[in-house]
Amino acid sequence: MSAESTVSTTRVTLKRSLRYWDLVLYGIILIQPTAPMPSFGVIYNEAHGHVVTAILCALVAMLFTSVSYGRMARTYPQGGSAFLYVSRELHPSLGYLTGWCMAMDYILNPLICTIWSSKAAENFVPGVPYFIWAIFFAALFTFLNLNGVETSARINALMAAALCVVILIVVVAIMRYLLHLPHQPTGFYTLPFYDRQTFTTSALFRGTSIAVLTYIGFDGISTLTDEARNPQQSIPRAIVSTCLITGLLASIEVYLAQLVWPRGAAFPDVDTAYVHISGRAGGPIVFAIVNGALLLATIGSGTASQLGAARLLLAMGQDGAIPSRFFGVVHPKNRIPRNNVLLIGAICLAGALVLSYQLGAELLNFGALLAFMGVNISSAVLGWRQGRGSQWFPILLAILGFVVCLFIWMNLSRPALIAGSAWAMAGVAFWFLYGRRARVQA
Repeated sequence: MSAESTVSTTRVTLKRSLRYWDLVLYGIILIQPTAPMPSFGVIYNEAHGHVVTAILCALVAMLFTSVSYGRMARTYPQGGSAFLYVSRELHPSLGYLTGWCMAMDYILNPLICTIWSSKAAENFVPGVPYFIWAIFFAALFTFLNLNGVETSARINALMAAALCVVILIVVVAIMRYLLHLPHQPTGFYTLPFYDRQTFTTSALFRGTSIAVLTYIGFDGISTLTDEARNPQQSIPRAIVSTCLITGLLASIEVYLAQLVWPRGAAFPDVDTAYVHISGRAGGPIVFAIVNGALLLATIGSGTASQLGAARLLLAMGQDGAIPSRFFGVVHPKNRIPRNNVLLIGAICLAGALVLSYQLGAELLNFGALLAFMGVNISSAVLGWRQGRGSQWFPILLAILGFVVCLFIWMNLSRPALIAGSAWAMAGVAFWFLYGRRARVQA
């Protein structure tokens, strides 16, 4: 009896098997190695051609923030959420607002995937109107999730490997294209970093506010704390390394693309600009390979992000933050939050017909940058609480991360700032009208 009792009361824990490079690979898969390609054209237009510089500027903000995420993950190993960090170190109400803005990010991710997939499909079948493709992809994402279709970690890893092969094909095609160009004037190879004729700081930081999208997802590494070997060291290092690798890889991708496209020339379609650049460098075959690979990757991302958004709303509903009768229900047959999946599918369809890819991306960055600012301030407060003056360097890094993220956030477009602020204010109103009362009754 005593042996059986011991076995039955032993708590089962997750296996600590993930090494440092396992965590880095997971982060790269989350972000996707082709992350800057879908947003290339939008950044190019806003930054007046300085895409690589915008990517590097965004990297600075992400590096400061990744250090803060690493410190917070070390202190709170039971979860990797900006909502948790802000709630514990600042105030539960601020944590709720952070979670509310994160919910907007989760919902917008499948929305912009719907928009981009529709534009990429138009490249293959231009005779079908955009709104038909938008209906198709919004319905596809919803259908897959309603039937419980989830991508496994192995499939995600294979997709990331396939995308790396696509990147290699693009790099080889561009290098061959550049080798066959006639002699170029002095400074041709530095123009992607700085073009005196088009450079303005305001345009650069407008582009940087969109380039942040390239790094979205690195914070997901902190959710693996319970499965990592020596998490106090490996998690912070992996988060920082993932940002660095992503930034360097993205810089190479966009730098080469800028050398191919003639300065000042308009793109056939700004949302799929990188696909057209690939076609210019490698011809119709490379165009089809890149367009097809990015389309498949975006379909996978859109499906997964829609289910992730549905699960987030489920958690908020079960926690009483939003009406549980609708959001907190799990379908008894498929074991999925069916109401939430259908709602997000409807939002994706409506948004894809009304919003542009650029505005959707900026709104996503609105919430992400607010969450990053919250994590940086939480890290600074944690450092002060633990060691005051002795923790001056981590506190300084966290403050710098907050300032840089705030500056980038302020450079979002006016429509994005207005719409994002309206969402945040709606969250505040909802908290006072419903959330607080629900928690008191609970």
